Amino acid sequence: MAGFQRVANSQKCVRAGGRHNDLEDVGRDLSHHTFFEMLGNWAFRGEYFKEEACSMAWELLTQVYGIPEDRLWVSYFGGDSKMRLAPDLESRDIWLSLGVPASHMLSFGPQENFWEMGDAGPCGPCTEIHYDLAGGVGAPQLVELWNLVFMQYNREADGSLQALPQQHVDTGMGLERLVAVLQGRRSTYDTDLFSPLLDAIHQGSRAPPYLGRVGTADEKHRDTAYRVVADHVRTLSVCIADGIYPGMSGAPLVLRQILRRAVRFSAEVLQAPPGFLGSLVSVVVDILGDTYPELQKNSAQIANLVSEDEAAFLASLQRGRRIIDRTLKNLGPSDVFPAEVAWSLSMSGNLGFPLDLVELMLEEKGVRLDSAGLERLAQKEAQQQAQQAEPVQEQGLQLDVHALGDLQRRGVPLTDDSPKYSYSLRPSGGYEFGDCEAQVLQLYTENGAAVSSIGGGQRCGLLLDKTNFYAEQGGQSSDRGYLVRVGQQEVLFPVARAQVCGGYILHEAVAPECLQVGDQVQLHVDKAWRLGCMEKHTATHLLNWALRQTLGPGTEQRGSHLNPERLRFDVATQAPLTPQQLQAVEGTVQEAVKQDKPVYMDEVALALTTLIPGLRSLDEVYPDPVRVVSVGVPVAHALDPTFKAALQTSVELCCGTHLLRTGAIRDLVIIGEHQLAKGITRLLAVTGEQAQQAREVGQSLAQEVKAATERLSQGSQDVVEAQHLSKDMGRLTDAVDNAMMPQWQRRELQSTLKLLQRRAKTAIRKLEKRQATKKAEELLERHAKGPLIVDTIPTESLSVLVKVVRQLCEQAPSTSVLLLSPRPLGKVLCACQVAQDATPTFTAEAWALAVCSHMGGRAWGSGVVAQGTGSTADLEAVLSTAQAYALNQL
Repeated sequence: MAGFQRVANSQKCVRAGGRHNDLEDVGRDLSHHTFFEMLGNWAFRGEYFKEEACSMAWELLTQVYGIPEDRLWVSYFGGDSKMRLAPDLESRDIWLSLGVPASHMLSFGPQENFWEMGDAGPCGPCTEIHYDLAGGVGAPQLVELWNLVFMQYNREADGSLQALPQQHVDTGMGLERLVAVLQGRRSTYDTDLFSPLLDAIHQGSRAPPYLGRVGTADEKHRDTAYRVVADHVRTLSVCIADGIYPGMSGAPLVLRQILRRAVRFSAEVLQAPPGFLGSLVSVVVDILGDTYPELQKNSAQIANLVSEDEAAFLASLQRGRRIIDRTLKNLGPSDVFPAEVAWSLSMSGNLGFPLDLVELMLEEKGVRLDSAGLERLAQKEAQQQAQQAEPVQEQGLQLDVHALGDLQRRGVPLTDDSPKYSYSLRPSGGYEFGDCEAQVLQLYTENGAAVSSIGGGQRCGLLLDKTNFYAEQGGQSSDRGYLVRVGQQEVLFPVARAQVCGGYILHEAVAPECLQVGDQVQLHVDKAWRLGCMEKHTATHLLNWALRQTLGPGTEQRGSHLNPERLRFDVATQAPLTPQQLQAVEGTVQEAVKQDKPVYMDEVALALTTLIPGLRSLDEVYPDPVRVVSVGVPVAHALDPTFKAALQTSVELCCGTHLLRTGAIRDLVIIGEHQLAKGITRLLAVTGEQAQQAREVGQSLAQEVKAATERLSQGSQDVVEAQHLSKDMGRLTDAVDNAMMPQWQRRELQSTLKLLQRRAKTAIRKLEKRQATKKAEELLERHAKGPLIVDTIPTESLSVLVKVVRQLCEQAPSTSVLLLSPRPLGKVLCACQVAQDATPTFTAEAWALAVCSHMGGRAWGSGVVAQGTGSTADLEAVLSTAQAYALNQL
């Protein structure tokens, strides 16, 4: 595709975040959507520019689609003095020459007619074609139909604009708006892309029919709700089908916000029953499924995910509504809604409300939100997250668009990196990696400036005519190593990484001495590092295959990354993997490793790969020809449709470097597994010696858990001994939670330890109760029946002390009791309970507080029972204080 220069396409688009965010507009008007289908045409590297783009657009709209010319208006960039850009008179004159009357031409500034995707990157003036809904009756009612963007500039990191080396065209027209025009509708929601959904919403909810009202005419926001639900369920269906699931950060968080907005409008405004949103998925599939078959394939999973999240949020919605109503009752007429309450309701707080939803709910009640306070809270959380975040990996050197344009203008050839595949297996079993001799074509300083020479220990970027370094791509980490100048072997130039930049391989190195353009160099990869990556990459392919064997052929990879230390693999799953499934996956990989199967690699025409039975490929662009990696089956056999053995092994399209035989993996252990989002499981795995060490750790911990089980089964007559056993199980639980060990074994041991801890705590409670009964009997013998017992007893814990107090009060209901228990280093435990017939002013909490404050400690509890701690060297004085306080109250 990189070779294409003239392209027309249709693509799925979601605009619900970043610079181009339509989320809050959806439902309020008749034309905005979070998901829409974008029709576009593109010209790369100057294939055509403004004149051709405008002419083709005008021809398509007026001659092919037959839209009346007098219904079309055009806007163009009117220039901007701050950016030092003149008006785009070229576009204006082109439109005039095509017959657009000057009265239908509009000139706007950068907000409307200068297109930028982000804070940096390609950008340029745009010209927009608008459709007049009024049709010449009264004032024009313009809706944007087609945006033609002329990529002429690059927004640099410092905010300045630089001309691009080559000019490009990028146009976009929303299918939904075009359909509305062609079907003679004023609103996209009135077209056949939405009407089946709106009908289904009416039939499945308690709401009156959709009437298309907006603003103040839509009194109860009912039609707004219709539009929100219809739009959002389309977005949810399309995103989930493409592997984006509601989650807690990034795009998944935005999708979660969209789902929760839909739930709120569905349940509260439309009065739809629970599970209603999930039922609409089938309607979306009926409308879009023929064009996007992934919707048909995943319809059941989409409906289940939507229904599960809907049920979870409905409970939160009811609680949130009560909190909002209660807060509003306490506000004055001019008060703003407290930011702290809104934050506690939000996605960052407790109930998972999108903040824009909180604002909308308040807006419906005519109440303003404390936006300034909310901004302060958001900044505070951002600072906390920044402090807790893992260090960001250092950004490597990059070639920007100007550097790439300069290389292309000079005719510098793309880097030949085929030598990265030049390695062989010795008879001894070791790998031999071929060295590579290359010429320095260009040098770059750390800030990206092209230079002819560099040295003095500077960090720099090197472009060579060829390389044997693997540049990071396809989930495999970059090679590292060093290079030397030919004829000067004693000076090493360390290479930290290699990256792909527009087809060139940029080597990031340090130059201890002078290096010049034109120098001949020899490259040496770090063999241990490369071998570690090869081992993990082949293991990743086997893991992918083993997961499909265990979970079923429909199991899909969602991403992976590997380095010599470990591999990470994301897979689409209906539910978390069970310990038995994890163990089965490991067993399948181990069997392939044990058989020491050969690994075949070959480049074949991309079209031929469709013949491979059972081939699984990620949804990404592959080169043509493409490299095929097949375990145990020659690629030529795998290409044969009649050769079914390919269904029983791993065959993938892959540009990575791999082992030549599987035996070098030695072992694979899945050491971690967690849900990234609903329907996506992330697995972490190690191989080789690390895998064997993980198994040893697992066996050792299993033995410790077995020993703990036996100790518990023997029982204990002593509270202290039982408490020590419980603490040992807690430490063992922490060790199992954090150890590098087989995940299936971890899950089994965690379940066992949870049960053991429950049994241990039950045993402790029984022993404490028995001990408390005995001590209570001893105290009753010492104290004559009366309204008050104040005394000291030795106990192992505050828990036992509280139980003794309760036992005493059960046996002597008219007696108020306070007991102290001295501990090492002068610390004292305190527990008390007041009699059932005590005066209302005599509370246990106040009694404990008076006593513990005397000891410089603290107390807590209720009016009937309380406890506390403190420190004292004079226990008698504390007892006197307790006695005096109680007698005064009594």
